[in-house]
Amino acid sequence: MNVNTIKSPKPPRLLLEDLFAFAPNREILGVTSYFIVEKSGNVLIDCPVYHDDYLNFLGQKGGVKWLFLTHRGGISPSLKSWQQALNCSIIIQEQEAYLLPTMTVTSFEKEMAIAETIRVIWTPGHSTGSSCLYWQRHKGVLFTGRHLLPDRQGDPVPLKLDKTFHWGRQLQSVAQLCHRFSPDTLHYICPGANTRLLGETGLIDHAFERLTRFAE
Repeated sequence: MNVNTIKSPKPPRLLLEDLFAFAPNREILGVTSYFIVEKSGNVLIDCPVYHDDYLNFLGQKGGVKWLFLTHRGGISPSLKSWQQALNCSIIIQEQEAYLLPTMTVTSFEKEMAIAETIRVIWTPGHSTGSSCLYWQRHKGVLFTGRHLLPDRQGDPVPLKLDKTFHWGRQLQSVAQLCHRFSPDTLHYICPGANTRLLGETGLIDHAFERLTRFAE
């Protein structure tokens, strides 16, 4: 794939120390991709638009060890190009791994630790393999893909969409997250879309309290 077929995208935005957000990727319905810088290996969450500017940025930060896909909607047409350019491992929940038959992937069932501070968690409902990534830094950051999205007040909520796989299971997944975390372990949520609703901060703070208000 030619990485120079589009104009230069917006530079990645620093949200927190060692956490960056990319501009929404129109190739995959506006998915917002994130990048975590960690000593044990950097993580790219979903696919930003494939461009030299982003490849250079990631290279300057030490490259990418893992590319985690939160759900099938995070699979970009340029995914194979990303893997080849970055020489990274792709992680996806096992029920959606079949969508990548020609690629080498690491799949997981319910959850898996990929670093001392990073764990991926299966949260089905939006899609069969919808999953979140939890990062312990900054009092806990949860990357939710389309499992939880901000509403007009900036609160994290599940949305019942035409493409929702199973609404009941999605609500159960939200309840399990509320049971799993606490105000001390979940301070931020980084959703995979609708980030324009988050204003200048670009993330959802006081995430546990705001999430449990929905679940009550």
